[in-house]
Amino acid sequence: MQGILYEEASFAQFMMITCIIGGWTAWRTGKSVADSWKGYGLVLVYTALLGLAIRFVHHALFGGTMFSLHYYIVDTIVLLLFSTAGFRFYRTQQMTTSYYWLYEKVSPFSWKAK
Repeated sequence: MQGILYEEASFAQFMMITCIIGGWTAWRTGKSVADSWKGYGLVLVYTALLGLAIRFVHHALFGGTMFSLHYYIVDTIVLLLFSTAGFRFYRTQQMTTSYYWLYEKVSPFSWKAK
């Protein structure tokens, strides 16, 4: 998997920077967009920028390649999974609590009309 998903010497570095630190930041990004009642397109823009920031952290701390399209895409896809989950989780809460007479929660990430 090294060389395909991550370029660091160990998988732990990839997990720590991209999945734990970046994932938490992406989750909070999705939450903040949902809290402000903005659309999903803004999540995509913010996650793309966050992908650049995570590439910089890999470069600054571990000497990773800063401008590698391959690893930027991998990092951004991982971050997009977290930010989308955060957005859907909080949007579901909003819809089912603000419009409780119209919608009911189906799962933590979706709702349906009553």
